[in-house]
Amino acid sequence: MKIKKILVSQPKPVTEKSPYFDIIEKYNVKIDFRPFIKVEPIPAKEFRTQRINILEHTAIIFNARHGIDHFFHLCEELRVTIPESMKYFCVSETVALYLQKYIQYRKRKIFFTQTGKFADLAAILNKHTDEKYLYITSDIRNEETMSVLENAKINFNQAIMYRTVSTKISEEELQDYDMLVFFSPAGIKSLLENAPNMQQGDRVIASYGSTTAQAVHEAGLRLDLEAPSPGVPSMTMALENFLKEQKKNGKK
Repeated sequence: MKIKKILVSQPKPVTEKSPYFDIIEKYNVKIDFRPFIKVEPIPAKEFRTQRINILEHTAIIFNARHGIDHFFHLCEELRVTIPESMKYFCVSETVALYLQKYIQYRKRKIFFTQTGKFADLAAILNKHTDEKYLYITSDIRNEETMSVLENAKINFNQAIMYRTVSTKISEEELQDYDMLVFFSPAGIKSLLENAPNMQQGDRVIASYGSTTAQAVHEAGLRLDLEAPSPGVPSMTMALENFLKEQKKNGKK
């Protein structure tokens, strides 16, 4: 099957400089962007049932920008004032810089990895073993990141501050695509909820990240394209290589 129409389960890039648009032009394919999941805040009343005192912690761990949004919004709802002494540990510089939306960045102690990999954050956390960490997460437990934190032997609590829910997309709409691209196990869960009887057939399924790949296999689906891989750090690079090979083989 020649790939003509691709569904990427992420929001449309805000800039035309995204590699996705180069792929569209170079390989004459149509790419639609449609998130399979959305994030909703957990109300203060529900959060209180976790019996977590935010101010008992000296450092916050952020794995994503929306975690920052929900943390500060919930603190406002709870009328919790975060002291300037609070430290912030982020999975990447991009996430760290997002803190500027809520705090004076230069006046705070902020740490982040250069790689964007959560596993590399453990090395930084291990240099600050006296801290009491609060890890901000969704309601979906990420076994990989939790394992990293538990193996790091640090003092931490998990705080669920937002939930991930499936968005609606019909089985008929999905049948219109030659390739589906996923970035989280929650995306695969949404696919199964929206199209429990969908037959994969020749349709290509691509995934990013080991936990997403595992979710594809556990769903009984065939995984045709996986990223990252050695020399291929991004999904756009993996996608381009796949389409280049297809073009080379002259698939119709």
